[in-house]
Amino acid sequence: MKPAFVTLLALSTALTTPAFADTLNRVATVPLGGEITGMFLEGDDLFFNVQHPADDLDTEFAKATVGVVANADFTAGAMTAPEGDEKKIVKTAFGAYQVLVQEGDFDKIGKITGAGGEIKVSNDPDFNAFVRTGANEGYLFTNWEDRPGGMSRVRMTRSEDGLWAVDQADAMMLDFSGVEGTWVNCFGTLSPWNTPLTSEELYFDETADWNNPEYEEIGDVAALEGYLGHYPNPYRYGYIVEIANPAGKKPMPTKLFALGRFSHENAVVMPDQRTVYLSDDGTDVVFYKFVADRAGDLSSGTLYAAKMTQMAEPGTPAAEAGFQIAWIELAHGTNAEIAGWIAEYDGISQDDFAAGASSYISDEQVAAWAHGEAADNRVAFLESRKAAKAKGATAEFRKMEGVNINLEAAADGSVPFMYMAMSEVAKGMSDDAGDIRVGENKCGVVYEFKLDSNFNVSTMIPVVAGGAYDKNAEANSCDIEGISNPDNIVVLGNGSVLIGEDTGNHENNAMWLWTPARVTM
Repeated sequence: MKPAFVTLLALSTALTTPAFADTLNRVATVPLGGEITGMFLEGDDLFFNVQHPADDLDTEFAKATVGVVANADFTAGAMTAPEGDEKKIVKTAFGAYQVLVQEGDFDKIGKITGAGGEIKVSNDPDFNAFVRTGANEGYLFTNWEDRPGGMSRVRMTRSEDGLWAVDQADAMMLDFSGVEGTWVNCFGTLSPWNTPLTSEELYFDETADWNNPEYEEIGDVAALEGYLGHYPNPYRYGYIVEIANPAGKKPMPTKLFALGRFSHENAVVMPDQRTVYLSDDGTDVVFYKFVADRAGDLSSGTLYAAKMTQMAEPGTPAAEAGFQIAWIELAHGTNAEIAGWIAEYDGISQDDFAAGASSYISDEQVAAWAHGEAADNRVAFLESRKAAKAKGATAEFRKMEGVNINLEAAADGSVPFMYMAMSEVAKGMSDDAGDIRVGENKCGVVYEFKLDSNFNVSTMIPVVAGGAYDKNAEANSCDIEGISNPDNIVVLGNGSVLIGEDTGNHENNAMWLWTPARVTM
């Protein structure tokens, strides 16, 4: 009898080996020090940002920048890596990049203001979403990825020459005071019903340290305390935040507690308007699915976590090893009941800290919940990563980034695929224990998921991988002709995939266009 992994390896190979060659083309680069964020496709217009570029550049791109390529031509072909002064600007193969706003513009953009006044002007623009209000007008929402976080909204109109104009008088930073502020607004998506879904990337793995005066990152919590005017409750952060009334005078944020609390990179809603996939950024993290009770309403539903089975023997290079996925149910929840549990932890401060104990949900309480001994399901929604691991889900991913589909093409079945960027395959994914035991890839991998007719996924297959890696190559440790630490993902209507880099292993971060062999341009 053949070992099980041999059969699975054959399936993985069949799923990942194309009959004809795929192509990977460099299609954009950003200035030194900058990262590519906020990739969002609206019609033929591609929005993307230059996050925290080097501030000593002698070009207009010495500030964090939000911009767009109007009427992008993705058939234009590849471009070479930048040289000389090209390293200081935005360069694209598919059209001219137009600067829309930059950090500090109008004395508003990127400015984080709280109870005590201005806290900072962020240089970390991330997710963009364009909410169209007419044929040539709409609102552009942009995350500002900080602690505390923020989100700007600018009204834009398009002229006959194709350029966009920003209405300075209408520019605003959203008011998040009603939801106790936000924390590290990262990537996101636009829901099928046209509400921005911004993600709180909660880089805070152990809640017990939230009020520990000796914790190395307690200064971040202090900044949030300054924003609020009181000590924050950790269970109010780490969620997907939906922006209702996006085109109204006062957009209304709501934290979607039922989608779980963890380090959200982003959430993508399927065409059924009920199924949602959620990525978790960090080390030893989990892949989640949420199924809403009602279409178009993410306030209640059931949260699941993925259990992975590797389709190749241990040590197989990450570029060659796929996985089967089974879904473990964590719990059903509603925003209202979870909000009640969260409120029980209000009022706790550093004065309540006791070494060796937790002011919040303890590991013992997590274990009791997993054994069916808890009075309620708060563990599933307030300590989602620990809950998933306790129920047997795979908590080994490193480092999970954007997950996305093309909504229209997924709906009509022409592109029945979802894609996820794994910025780096390392640590829990590349050790010799657990469900995932693949070869390390410090330059990252992009994975493909086949959507069935109900928008479920059961396999995760590598399709693009970075490398080779050379730690001694100071400027470009990852091969300059391949991806390095992929982050943002945009799926085109023809099935090609745009991949944006967030890397220190390429001198200039790049955007790539991957076209599978099955696609005809």
